[in-house]
Amino acid sequence: MKVLDFPLIKITIGFILGILVCYYWQPTIQISSIALIISLLLLSILYFLSKKNKKLNSVFGIITYFTSFFIGIISLLINTDSLQKSNYLHFKNAFEKPHFITCTLREKIKGNDYNDRFVAIINSIDNENYNGKIIVNIQKQKSANPLITGNVIRVKTALQASSSAKNPYQFDYGKYLSNKQIYAQIYTTQSEIRVNRKIKKDIWFYASRLNTRIVTNLEKANFNRAEMHVAMALILGQQQDISADIIQDYQYSGATHVLSVSGLHVGFIMLFILFILKPIPNTRKGSFIKLMAILISLGLFAIVSGLSPPVLRSVVMFSFLAIGNHLRRSTNTYHTLLVSVLLILLFEPYFLFDVGFQLSYIALFSILWLQPLLKNICDPKNKIVNYIWEALTVSFAAQIGTFPICLYYFHQFPGLFFVTNILILPVLSFIMIAGIIVMVISVFHSCPVFIVVIFEKSIYLLNLIIHYVASFQSFVIRDISFNFYYLVTFYLLTIATIVWLKNPNYNKLLIVLITIILVQISFIFTKKEIENQQELIVFNAKKKTIITERTGRNIALFTNDSLLKNGSKNGIFDAYLVGNFGHLKAINPIKNTLFFNNKRILLIDSSGVYPKKIQSNIIVLTQSPKINLDRLLEEVNPKVVVADATNSYSFQKYWEASCLKKNIPFHSIREKGYFKLN
Repeated sequence: MKVLDFPLIKITIGFILGILVCYYWQPTIQISSIALIISLLLLSILYFLSKKNKKLNSVFGIITYFTSFFIGIISLLINTDSLQKSNYLHFKNAFEKPHFITCTLREKIKGNDYNDRFVAIINSIDNENYNGKIIVNIQKQKSANPLITGNVIRVKTALQASSSAKNPYQFDYGKYLSNKQIYAQIYTTQSEIRVNRKIKKDIWFYASRLNTRIVTNLEKANFNRAEMHVAMALILGQQQDISADIIQDYQYSGATHVLSVSGLHVGFIMLFILFILKPIPNTRKGSFIKLMAILISLGLFAIVSGLSPPVLRSVVMFSFLAIGNHLRRSTNTYHTLLVSVLLILLFEPYFLFDVGFQLSYIALFSILWLQPLLKNICDPKNKIVNYIWEALTVSFAAQIGTFPICLYYFHQFPGLFFVTNILILPVLSFIMIAGIIVMVISVFHSCPVFIVVIFEKSIYLLNLIIHYVASFQSFVIRDISFNFYYLVTFYLLTIATIVWLKNPNYNKLLIVLITIILVQISFIFTKKEIENQQELIVFNAKKKTIITERTGRNIALFTNDSLLKNGSKNGIFDAYLVGNFGHLKAINPIKNTLFFNNKRILLIDSSGVYPKKIQSNIIVLTQSPKINLDRLLEEVNPKVVVADATNSYSFQKYWEASCLKKNIPFHSIREKGYFKLN
């Protein structure tokens, strides 16, 4: 199967490149529209000319790819809410002072220790029509939060921009929300909210009601809470209430994909429906009945699960695969997979930057493309051995495909993933079947106790297996440094190797050898790039002062954190080490004076003691020292003043005013993030 020769994959690549170019370079809608119109005109002209002159077919193909490229650009621009004039970002002073904000609660999301959280759609600000998605944080109280999806609320508050990464190589939550078209949050309490009596009854409201009804009926059947939360994740993709310990077990065992509704779950549902419909003959009419039953069932499943993006992606993907299977074409599986990618990205191009979307399609494509090759290595005659072998090959195919991207995003690798998948597959198969039955019954009324008990115990067994495998933590390889150069070259090597193994010849072997050289070049280039870098970082840490001085891979740490001094893990510092392929050379106590690149750095802590009348380029204030900054600025005459996150807010405002009078830049790490000196 010459997968890479399909014209559709070239069109898809052109479309995706258009999205990427638009995302990183942001061309204007006017220029992009003109380019698309020109390419469409050329495409129309060449379509008729190529019928008469076959030599123009190649030119027609090139213009087709350019057209798909510009469609990708336009698609992203149209679906970027911040570019719409009606978006709340264009409301004057929206982030500077409180306004009356009216919004509709769309979806309840995972809360934290302090707040219940909802995704909401803004209806108006100060009675002016604006729209856009925000996150509503409502302070937790002793009584349960009465708000539900569909409530229209009004509150007087200021919008707060979602915070970006405040430390190097830290997860950028602001960017993550921005890719979901969420640019702001509000914080409020139940007493400050005015709830409209009229509930907006849209599809999200009914989806939420169905979800709530299922949970209520399961609680009536005395379903154990810990197992119920896992069940809601397994069947409906609701991970909000799963404990951190259980999530960690699934991560360490290599079974995180089980908790996220993905192709695995929707595939189980489709197989279960096909099993029920097996008595229907595979005639043209029978096949159509099966297809409609699958599409309707998957659509209902998406609604019951709350119409979350991961579920919608998987449902669309398997709907197209079902259509492809109905059409009974040999090459249709890959085509339908690509059509589903194009359709999803056409309406939601920002899904391309979602890790779940990337992993889902890469895993499924790897299974379709690579699993037959792995399966042919061995042909067991025993049914049990054959079952284990098929489970292994599917697991390895998915893992090979997703291996580079998992290292790039998560920097760890669960070594026992194949053991986990073999052990849990029989249990998971039963759980999915039993879960579907339990959920369907729970939509209407309380489920019979004996079915609930069986379902609950099967989830308990699954958690037990996962916990046992996760207990072998020595098999979890953590803190793997892996950058974008590695990601690209490793995928080139993987694709070239699979193409060669499927149909070996000299030219393909030569390409494999070239990709091996490219991987080596990426290693060398990364090493050279890092060795030529020098930087000093003052980190954004609320309770402790953390400063690093890096020369190449060697990192010297200056801190007053006793745990860090004793070699304990610290998420902020560990991410920096991994991101820079770094090696911790020394751990030093905080000093009053540091020297970096011929610059003197004066550090003043809570003692307020510092060397008098010594000129310094940079002043770093930490732990709220009680000093007269105006006098200090006269004595030291610095180029910049830095206040780390251990200082009190009131002190920082006083220091900022003092620096403003002297026209000296002031860097508040609490507000602006880490300070970097090259």
